[in-house]
Amino acid sequence: MERAQQQTAPDGANGPATRPGTPPVDLELLVHGVGGTTPEEMLDDPCTVRITGDDTAAVFRRAADVDAEDRPEEYRDRPVPEAYVWCNLTSGNSARALWLLLLPFMVVNLAHWMRPATRGHHRTVRLYGLLVRLAGLSLTVLLVAAACEVALDLVAWQCAGVEACAARHSWLGFLSPAASGEGWWSLPGRRLALAALVPAALTYLLWYLSRRTWSAYESQPLPHRPEPDEQTGPTALGSPGFWYGRRLVARLRAAHTAAGLLTVAAAIVSPAARFDRGPGGSDVLDSLGRLLIAALCGTAAVVLWVVCRRGRSENRLDRELDEHLVRRLPLAALVLLALALPYAGWSRPGWQSAGRLSGDTAFGVIPLVQGLLVVVIAVVAHLLHRTPPPEPGSAGQTGAPAGRRAAMRGLGGPAVALLACALGGVMSGGVAQRVADWLDGTGSSIDGPPVLLTWQASVIPPLLVALLALVGWLSWRTWQLSRAERSTVQRDYPKEPADPATTRRIARTRAMAALTDRAPLLVAVVSATTLLLGAGALVGGLDTGKTPGEAAGHTYAVVRGAAETAQALGSWLIGLGFVLFVTWGRRAYKDASARRTIGILWDVGTFWPRAAHPFAPPCYAERAVPDLTWRMATWTQSTGGRLVISGHSQGSVLAAAAAWQLTPSVRKRVALLTYGSPLERLYGRWFPAYFGPAELGSLHREVARWRNLHRLTDPIGGPVRLPGDCGPDVDRAPLKDPLALGRTARHPLPAPVLGHSDYQADPAFAEERERLLAGLRPDVPGQRPEQAP
Repeated sequence: MERAQQQTAPDGANGPATRPGTPPVDLELLVHGVGGTTPEEMLDDPCTVRITGDDTAAVFRRAADVDAEDRPEEYRDRPVPEAYVWCNLTSGNSARALWLLLLPFMVVNLAHWMRPATRGHHRTVRLYGLLVRLAGLSLTVLLVAAACEVALDLVAWQCAGVEACAARHSWLGFLSPAASGEGWWSLPGRRLALAALVPAALTYLLWYLSRRTWSAYESQPLPHRPEPDEQTGPTALGSPGFWYGRRLVARLRAAHTAAGLLTVAAAIVSPAARFDRGPGGSDVLDSLGRLLIAALCGTAAVVLWVVCRRGRSENRLDRELDEHLVRRLPLAALVLLALALPYAGWSRPGWQSAGRLSGDTAFGVIPLVQGLLVVVIAVVAHLLHRTPPPEPGSAGQTGAPAGRRAAMRGLGGPAVALLACALGGVMSGGVAQRVADWLDGTGSSIDGPPVLLTWQASVIPPLLVALLALVGWLSWRTWQLSRAERSTVQRDYPKEPADPATTRRIARTRAMAALTDRAPLLVAVVSATTLLLGAGALVGGLDTGKTPGEAAGHTYAVVRGAAETAQALGSWLIGLGFVLFVTWGRRAYKDASARRTIGILWDVGTFWPRAAHPFAPPCYAERAVPDLTWRMATWTQSTGGRLVISGHSQGSVLAAAAAWQLTPSVRKRVALLTYGSPLERLYGRWFPAYFGPAELGSLHREVARWRNLHRLTDPIGGPVRLPGDCGPDVDRAPLKDPLALGRTARHPLPAPVLGHSDYQADPAFAEERERLLAGLRPDVPGQRPEQAP
C-alpha cells in the first residue's frame, strides 16, 4: 500500500487552472465522521497520495487522480474525489490518553455553547458566558484542592504525623517525628511545604499542556477575506474570529494557572497562620501570615477580574496578546507560593499535626459556590429562552419557533454545567477516598478525608437507583415503539414477502435509534437528582460534621443502617470508578484501538473552542475548519470548477462550519451533501444559538445547493427540519435500511442494517451527488429533487 508523503500537489491539484476552452473538473471533498478512518477506505483505493497537509490532518487523492486537472476530458462524467482525514487531531499519539483527566473541563466548556437562541439581549448573553467561566474556574480550584487534600492533608499531615501509619510506609520515614527523631523534615510546616510540590507540579502540567495545544490549535492562521464588507450570515460561526481564540485562551490560562498556585499557597499558609493566631504563636509570624493572606486574597481578586472582564471576541480576528497579564499574573502567584513555603516551614515549638486540616470548609465552600452558580445560570438561560428567537428561514416562511426543539427548554447549558461540577466532585472524592484507604490499612490510624466527601459518596447509590428506574422506563418505551414499528417496516417493503424475523430486527433497530431523542430527558433527570442529593449532602456535611451513619445514630435503626449502607456502598463505588478510570486511561495509553474509542468521545466534545476553560482538551475544529476553508477557497478560485463538500456524521458539522467561513461569492459556488448528520438532531437541539433553524436556514440560502440523507435506523443522523419549502428541498425522504427486506433478485444475499455507516452504498448517494453537481452548472437548470427514496 503506497502513500506519498509530499506537502504540495503536482501541477493541477492545487492551483493551475484548466486549459482555455476546456470545462473544469468537478471536485468532491469527503470529510469523515467520528472514530476516523483511512484515506484508502474513504477513496476505496489502496494507492493514495497526500495532496496537502501533514501527519496530523491532510487531504488525499487516489494516485490515478493526482493530475486530474490536466486531463479534464476524462472526468466529464464523474467528480474527482478527495478525502480530508482529521482523525489524528483527536486520537493520534498516546498522550491523548491523559485527556481523560480533563473530562470535567471539557463538559463545562460545552455548557458555554448551549445557551438558548435569542435576539438582542447582548448583556444577558455576556452574563451567561461570564457565569459559565466562573464555574470553570471553580473546577480548577476543586481539582487543585483535591491534590492538596491528598498530598498535604492525608499524606504529609495525617499519615506522616501518626506513628502507626508512617510505619506501614517506609518512604514516609524521613517525615515522621517518631521515626526520624525530630529530624529537619519532621516539623509539620516543612512536611506541608514539601508535599505542596505535588499540587504545584499538577498545576504546571495543566499549564504546559494548555500552552502546547494553544500553540498548535488556537494559533492557526485563517484565510484572508478579500470581501470584508460582505455579510457572512446571521450565525456567529461565520464570524472572522470564531475559530481563532488565541487571546482569550491565553488570558484564561494565566488566570487558571494563578488560581491553582494560589490554592496551593492557601493550603500551606492557612494551618500555619491558624497556629500563629493561637496561644503559642509568634506575633512576628502572625503578622507575616496576615500579610500573606491579604496578598493571596488580593491576587485572587485580580484572577476573578481577569475571568470576568473579557469574553470571546468573534466579530474580528483578534491577533493581540496581553503579554503583561499572561506572564505577570502566574508569576505573581508563583512568588506568593515561594514566600509561603519558608513561612510554613519556619520552626514553631509546640506545633503538632493532629486531626484533619481545614478541608471540610474548603470542600464545603466550593460545591456551595458551584451550586449557586448553576442556579443563576439556569435563571439566565430561562430568561434567554423566553425572549423571541431569530426568525427561522427567510421572509415569508413559517415554521416552529427556534426554541421549541431546544433541549430541556433552554436549560441544557446549566444542566451540563451541573454535571461537570458533579463529575469533578466525584473524581476528587474518588482520589481522596482511595488514597486514604491505601494509607490507612486498618481504618483507625488516621481520620481520613473530609466528612463532606463521605456525604458526597453516600448520594451515589440513590442516584444510581433513580438512573436505573429511568433506564427501565426507557427500555419499556423502546419495546413499545419496536412493536409499533413492525407494521411501518412492512409497509416500507410493499413488493416483498413478509419476513417476521427481519422485520422485528429492523423495528428494534429503529426503536433503539430513537433513544437519541430521549437524551434531554436523561440529562434532566440525572441533573435534577444530582442537584437535590448534592444539596442534601452539603447541608448534612456542614450542619452535623459527622458521617451519614453517625448523623443518623439517634434515629431509627433502619434509617441508620440505610445511611451506613449508602456510605459504604458509595465509597466502594467511587473507588471502583476511580480504578476503572485509571485502568481505562492506562489501556488507552498503550492500545491504539482504546485510544480511538476515547477519540470518538473527543470528536463530539471538543468541536467547540475553549471559551470557558483553558485546560479543556483542545478544539480540533480550530485546525480542521481553517483547513477545509483554505482548500475550498483556493481550489474554486484557481480552477473555476464545481465543488461538492460531502460530510458524514461529525464531518457534516465541520463542512457546515467551513462553508460559513467562506466569502459569500465562493459559498455560492459550493454545494453541500450531508449524510448521517447530527446538525439538527443533536447540534440544533443542544446548541440552538449556533445551529438553530435561523442559522441552518441561512446556510441553505447561502450555499449553491444542499441535500441531506438520513435513515430511521441511524442513532446519530437525522433530518435538518428546515421550515416551509426549505425542508423538502434539503431533506430527502428517509433511505431504506436495509435495501431489501429479504432475498431478492437484485439482493440475493441478506442485506445488512447499516444504521449510521456506509451511506455511499445506497444508490441515492450517487444520485444526489450528481444532482448537486448539475445544479452548480451555470448553463443547466438544476432538477428538483425527488422525494421518493
